[in-house]
Amino acid sequence: MSRRICVLPEPALNYQHAFHAGNFADVFKHAVVCRILVHLRDKPAAFRVIDTHAGAGLYDLAGLEAERNPEWRDGIGRLRDASLPAAVATLMAAYLDTVSALNLSGTLRIYPGSPALVRSLLRSQDRMIACELESKAAAALRRNLRGDRRIKALEADGWTALAAHLPPVERRGLVLIDPPYEQDGDFVRLTKGLETAYRRWSTGIYMLWYPIKGRPEPDALAKRLRRLGIPKILRAELIVSPLSDPSRLNGSGVIVVNPPWTLEADLSAILPSLAVVLGKAGPGRWALDWLAGETAVQR
Repeated sequence: MSRRICVLPEPALNYQHAFHAGNFADVFKHAVVCRILVHLRDKPAAFRVIDTHAGAGLYDLAGLEAERNPEWRDGIGRLRDASLPAAVATLMAAYLDTVSALNLSGTLRIYPGSPALVRSLLRSQDRMIACELESKAAAALRRNLRGDRRIKALEADGWTALAAHLPPVERRGLVLIDPPYEQDGDFVRLTKGLETAYRRWSTGIYMLWYPIKGRPEPDALAKRLRRLGIPKILRAELIVSPLSDPSRLNGSGVIVVNPPWTLEADLSAILPSLAVVLGKAGPGRWALDWLAGETAVQR
């Protein structure tokens, strides 16, 4: 069956998904998403995924947005060509298999955003709500996910969805919060959004993505999250270029609340390989630590 891929015009937002599809930050973020979903699939009980800033879901790497600034070449392009240690290749298999399934010719042309990755790992009993506020991206999202009764694609404010759709009836699942960071207040809003959501559903897994240009915003975010009193918060970061130029995207991080018990070990294995493969001028740097709940581990 043929699949229609909806390509969007060049976005104005700093981190809107279409412009950066498949870059190093996507690779890191999506590898973590897939590890969490693999863990959720280990139990037969149904789970739900809520993607608050879903984008269009699928992206054409040969389209105007990607080709004018082909960040994917230093992201998924490098990873696909890399020789990974066997253990790391196994941990990355769910992610890379989904990418390969969309590119059966062997040439990278289509990149799956988080909704498409989630879709590939949902079972018949599982469900997803994917929210996107920007109207063109929301229309593309609906088309790219149409025909799947397990999924609702909504043109909606993802921050509002945190209150409207929690707790889910399944009682298990993942909330992915991945805003565009077009305004300085988005880092603060991330903390407030998590606080509101956690009050409604304290047993869910939450994954928060953030860009790293320099240290002030990520470090301030960590301080605010520590003050929330949430018992278990794991932080992972990947830096691919020096932080000397704060106008550039030099790295990215993920915060995972209530992480699966396997995730720390998974990331301890994955992050060193990603740092080597995705570093811009030699190997990059990575860090993994607990903001709350476990003995801190830093590398």
